[in-house]
Amino acid sequence: MEATFIWLGVGGLFCLSLLIYVRQFRNRRSADLERLIQNRELGMDRPTGQYPLIDAAACIGCGTCVSACPEHDVLGIVMGRSVVINGARCIGHGKCAEACPVGAIRIGLGDITKRDDIPVLSAEGQTNLPGLWIAGELSGFALINNAVAQGRKVIEAIAATGGPREVGPSEVFDVVVVGAGPAGMSAGLVAGELGLSCVILDQQGAGGTILQYPRRKLVMVQPVEFPRMGRLPRHEYVKEELLEIWDSLHRDYGLDIRVGPRVTGVKGRKGDFTVETTAGNWRARHVVLALGRRGSPRRLNVPGEDLGKVAFQLIDAEAYKGRRVLVVGGGDSAVEAAMGLAHQDGCQVTLSYRKPELMRIKQRNSERVEALIAQDRIAFLGGTNVKTILADRVVLEGPTGPIMLPNDEVFILAGGVPPFALLREIGVAFGGDQKDAERAEAARAAKAAESPGGVGSGVQSA
Repeated sequence: MEATFIWLGVGGLFCLSLLIYVRQFRNRRSADLERLIQNRELGMDRPTGQYPLIDAAACIGCGTCVSACPEHDVLGIVMGRSVVINGARCIGHGKCAEACPVGAIRIGLGDITKRDDIPVLSAEGQTNLPGLWIAGELSGFALINNAVAQGRKVIEAIAATGGPREVGPSEVFDVVVVGAGPAGMSAGLVAGELGLSCVILDQQGAGGTILQYPRRKLVMVQPVEFPRMGRLPRHEYVKEELLEIWDSLHRDYGLDIRVGPRVTGVKGRKGDFTVETTAGNWRARHVVLALGRRGSPRRLNVPGEDLGKVAFQLIDAEAYKGRRVLVVGGGDSAVEAAMGLAHQDGCQVTLSYRKPELMRIKQRNSERVEALIAQDRIAFLGGTNVKTILADRVVLEGPTGPIMLPNDEVFILAGGVPPFALLREIGVAFGGDQKDAERAEAARAAKAAESPGGVGSGVQSA
């Protein structure tokens, strides 16, 4: 009899545990579906670069990809299958593909014919213009290891073109690289290794996007091996450590980096390009664009934006102790700047974002900023827009009307304007161009059909 009660008790506990698990499982799946619907309404399910490409027929809905993602919020399980819920947060770690037990995930760009922000490239990185190449984030692939690999691949492809160099003046470089980030530095290192003359042009210097990071920002690095230097021993570095690595590459391997020139155009053809810059022109047989995707800072175009207290990047948060600071933006850069400022003595930080919630940030940043907001160390004003910046205050437009905010400093960290216009002016084709051409042709056909004498107009020609 006693054994019967024990087995009944064990069975009851098992059933209760099973019931709790099923309820939690259903709640998670319901939450994933709700997040997917919300993110689709906000346009955030769509990726900005590479992202998980899921074979729905192969997916078994186990959820290991969801757990493996370092950002935690990219994937979810909906209707028993893995789906991209927050593509805007994906930066291409690829951990989901590694974790999938059935090989249902690969990392890529998908169908770029639907992408107006991805240039059409060969497997080696050459654009539709022979001799003009792209490497790094501009190709749609993020992460340092991807950029380094692309920089190497591009230069090896250039060197493999073979044959004697065209006769020309000595000031014509084999390669002009635009951008001194990971892709540009890698390209320069490999060019030197293969005996190609190369110059690297950059407005700010070695480092690329990393130069824009706040002081002491932690950067996650996938396993990466730099040409000539070898493999980076760690997977996490702070900004200053990475910049020291960049400087050592410049110093130890004699890279020719010209700091200051801003590229305004590229003319010519393979073998005889002219790279036009604000500091004169450079001639090259090949040109590698390693510009990144950020481009120039995005402006708000509001009164007072040109005041001295307005900045578009945060370099040293410690310099703003005791100041009343407004940070404008809802991405990782804005949130990280706000968090850095919130840790400074006496710094009063307000974070303004045009949407009601912070949706586009990494999970780790989301957890940290929510804690600081709960502790009143950051005042978050969602659903607000800057209307006017004055010497001692800022006027915001909120859901219930104007907000007058006493203020000493303003950081506008609302992203950047990508260099796509420059690329289109040069003649680089993008994935969505065919789609745009088809739309334009359809519009022309429709207009012709509606015009007098046009097909379908009902007017017969004599």
